[in-house]
Amino acid sequence: MSELNPSMYGTINDSFLEIVENNLTARRFAFYGGAGSGKSVFIAQFICLKLLTGKNERILVLRKWLPALKISAYQLILDILEDWGAMKHVTLNKSDLFITYGSNRILFTGLDNPEKIKSAEFSYIWIEEATDLNREDYLQLGLRLGRSRANVHAKMIFSFNPIDQYHWLIQDVVETPSDSTIVHHSTYLDNYKNLSQAFIDDLEHLIYVDENYYRVYALGLPGVLKNIIYTNYVVENFEMPIHNRFYGLDFGFNNPMALVEIVMRDGIPLVCERFYEREKTTKDLINWMDQNQISKQSPIYADSAEPDRIKEIYSSGYNIHPAKKDVTAGIDLVKSLKLRIHSSSSNLISEIRTYKYKETKDGQVLEEPVPFNDHILDAVRYALFTTAFKNRVIKKDRLPTGKTLIRSGGLT
Repeated sequence: MSELNPSMYGTINDSFLEIVENNLTARRFAFYGGAGSGKSVFIAQFICLKLLTGKNERILVLRKWLPALKISAYQLILDILEDWGAMKHVTLNKSDLFITYGSNRILFTGLDNPEKIKSAEFSYIWIEEATDLNREDYLQLGLRLGRSRANVHAKMIFSFNPIDQYHWLIQDVVETPSDSTIVHHSTYLDNYKNLSQAFIDDLEHLIYVDENYYRVYALGLPGVLKNIIYTNYVVENFEMPIHNRFYGLDFGFNNPMALVEIVMRDGIPLVCERFYEREKTTKDLINWMDQNQISKQSPIYADSAEPDRIKEIYSSGYNIHPAKKDVTAGIDLVKSLKLRIHSSSSNLISEIRTYKYKETKDGQVLEEPVPFNDHILDAVRYALFTTAFKNRVIKKDRLPTGKTLIRSGGLT
């Protein structure tokens, strides 16, 4: 086996690394804070470092749902090993989702696949997007952390945005002092040099848009979940049907470009995130759609404010159309349906959990969403609302209450 050169590890954020190195006897580390703080990147680097330099390390990386893990923490760790030039030194098992180097191993799984961890013991457990887990999940994982004397310095690491001040992580971990638990708070200011100015501007502008969003995403402080727009959904792992698909597309560059796939079954939308990336051009999206076999017959309903980009995609042979864009009526339509969201849709899940109505300084709730962290939700609305119009499900006249009249039979 070839030896690794430590110089290939790149730069790890010292403000995070010192927290771990100065508290080696701690059993739990909670890294929480705002968007873009670099906490997940650091933890992924730390996990890679233990893989490449540790001895007999058994490392578990998990999220609530395995499909979401595959496109988040799993891919992040692969990207870091690639950047460090370490992929040629490790063994990657793609089918069973583990990476080995010498006597060390990282296992990737979700709590929707519990058999992999039922009788296992780990020296490190990283729980990404830990707010997805409930208290029982956490207690069960604790029973698989460092049981033996040889594993006395085992650690559980959480990373999360503090979206709800009443969440068990805030009450049991962040706000409950313990000698065995280290809590580290971070914001975009801890990762300023790695962020685009456009992203920083968006975060700082939240102070003028919504107090709660500014607290959570800019200041990284616990928020209060209220005036949430969508509660009509479940997250599940299911097979996406191959027929009768249609798509919603929200354009972006500094903000993510988002493509969502939907199939209607008995009036219920099955929704799956397909593309969600920043700094991608329309040509990049077309290339991705070509490579990932997006049907050129299936309709795509895209942001009508971007006619040139719609034309470019149409010229590449795709069945793309401008979407209907009545925001209030579109939200009402989506709220009237029971969404089934595929568990791989990590960004959609993140957006829908905090998507909320604006409110005035005196607490009056407005019939208008906060325009932040809503890119793939816009794509969902474009697809469902435009399809409803095509199928004549919605009458164009609005009711006096502001609600949309939906005819019996629903979407098909």
